[in-house]
Amino acid sequence: QVQLVESGGGLVQAGGSLRLSCAASGRTFSTYAMGWFRQAPGKEREFVAAITWIGGSAYYADSVKGRFTISRDITKKTLYLEMNNLKPEDTAVYDCAGSASVRGIATMRTAYDYWGQGTQVTISS
Repeated sequence: QVQLVESGGGLVQAGGSLRLSCAASGRTFSTYAMGWFRQAPGKEREFVAAITWIGGSAYYADSVKGRFTISRDITKKTLYLEMNNLKPEDTAVYDCAGSASVRGIATMRTAYDYWGQGTQVTISS
């Protein structure tokens, strides 16, 4: 079983930056793809960014492209999401996710097997 724990959320003003972290732990850690999703109040969970664990190839939702950067540290088993030029519409609970079955980029929620507990990101205008 793999556990994912997010951290780094908080309250910042529009235009500011935050860095989210997602630490993976468990008896074994074997995953191919990892990603970030977010869910704003009253809205469905949406894809934000994904990365292949081994190759490091990344893919972004159009709404965050050019502002967010997804990365990972294999030795630390940690996933990151660097968020810059934040906007009020970025306000949401952000979840990291890991897939034990998808080798490439995964943008669908159903592709992921492991989920963190979520971290709140609030952007004030």
